[in-house]
Amino acid sequence: MGGVLEFKGKSYEIDDDGYLINWQDWNEDIAGQLAKIEGIELTDAHWEVIRFLRNYFLQYQIAPMIKILVKEIGKVMGPEKGNTKYLYELYPGGPAKQACKFAGLPKPTGCV
Repeated sequence: MGGVLEFKGKSYEIDDDGYLINWQDWNEDIAGQLAKIEGIELTDAHWEVIRFLRNYFLQYQIAPMIKILVKEIGKVMGPEKGNTKYLYELYPGGPAKQACKFAGLPKPTGCV
C-alpha cells in the first residue's frame, strides 16, 4: 500500500509501483534517485523526455499513453526521437510508464 522514499533528508510519498503520490513534490534530484533505483543513469536524452512529459502534464493534466507520447515527441524533436525504438532504448521499462515515474507524474492510463 505505497510507502515513503527517504532522500536527502526529505520524505516522498510513493505508491505501490514507486510513483510519487504528489507530482508537485518532484525535483531533478528525486528524478535521478528514482532512476537510480531502477538502474538507470539519466543522460541529456532522458532529461529531454522528462522535461517534455512535465510540460505536457502541466498543459493537459494527464500523462500521455505511449502512442501519444511517441507522436508528440516526434512533432517536437523529430522522427529520430519520436519513435518507440529510441524511447525503449532510453526507458527499457516502458517509455511512457518509466519516464512518467522519473518525471514524478502519475502512471499513464493504458500504459505499456
